[in-house]
Amino acid sequence: MKQINNPDRSQWAELLKRPTLNTENLFDTVRGIIDRVRAEGDAAVLALEEQFDKVKLTSLAVSDDEWQEAETLLSDELKTAIRLAKENIEAFHAAQRFEGKKVTTQPGVTCWQKAVAIEKVGLYIPGGTAPLFSTVLMLALPAKIAGCEEVVLCTPTNKEGKVAVEVLYAAQQCGVT
Repeated sequence: MKQINNPDRSQWAELLKRPTLNTENLFDTVRGIIDRVRAEGDAAVLALEEQFDKVKLTSLAVSDDEWQEAETLLSDELKTAIRLAKENIEAFHAAQRFEGKKVTTQPGVTCWQKAVAIEKVGLYIPGGTAPLFSTVLMLALPAKIAGCEEVVLCTPTNKEGKVAVEVLYAAQQCGVT
């Protein structure tokens, strides 16, 4: 970290400049990754995980053992807090459930609105060194309440190639398998 003490007022504008990012190269990099995943599927994702996160995975799915670990390794206090948060989030989102009304605008003409859930949704949950298990609750619960049939969760692993037990436990509580 660079420390600057009492700079001259003439330096303030330069010191306050934010670094700029060359997005041209970024778009090309992302486009290349997407094209590779389209062409190679899961094999590309596994290779990219090793390249960027330095973790060699054999599977993208969470094993049964990992699901069970999540239940046993988490403290009772955190499990209780996650379950309480789940109840509160469910109550809030359940109260917003859409209920369409039929309206007869004239004899023989009935109009209504209909809400249809997205069949499959994918959720990205920040993980790795800072797993945000609260994001699981905030995304998966509304999806389930809305009627989404399949909820897929994606999250980076830690350096050992494991998904954070907090994320897995929250996913279990939300019915995400």
